Amino acid sequence: MKKLFIAALLFVGIASFAQEADQKPAREPREKLTPEQRNEKQLKKITSELNLDAKQQAEVKLLLAERSAKAEKLREERKDRKDSNTKPTAAEREAFKNELKVEKDANDAKMKAILNADQYKKWTAIQEEKREKAKEKMKEYKQENN
Repeated sequence: MKKLFIAALLFVGIASFAQEADQKPAREPREKLTPEQRNEKQLKKITSELNLDAKQQAEVKLLLAERSAKAEKLREERKDRKDSNTKPTAAEREAFKNELKVEKDANDAKMKAILNADQYKKWTAIQEEKREKAKEKMKEYKQENN
């Protein structure tokens, strides 16, 4: 009887160990930052990547604060819509997409006005690289969930 009990425990232990090996490690939780902290972190990163002077830093800081406020407003609207359980119509989604595109174009124009030609070229390259990384992550995510 003891041998049977020990064999059962050994089997359960091996089976649970095998299941742990199959599971992917959980991603590290992101640190929770306030919008101001995010803006400051982003400003530091942009400053180091593009070698911004003090005047450019001040202008970029204002631009980041403006973008952050708009993003927070959009998050609130999205949360309200989700709470009310209403899905946007195709026309509303299209309008939202167009609004985001106009917003992105306006942001690009403001950055172009703030940065010199070399900095702007480098900034657009960085933005494109981020887009490519996001596409890759989306592909991986879709493959994992299919």
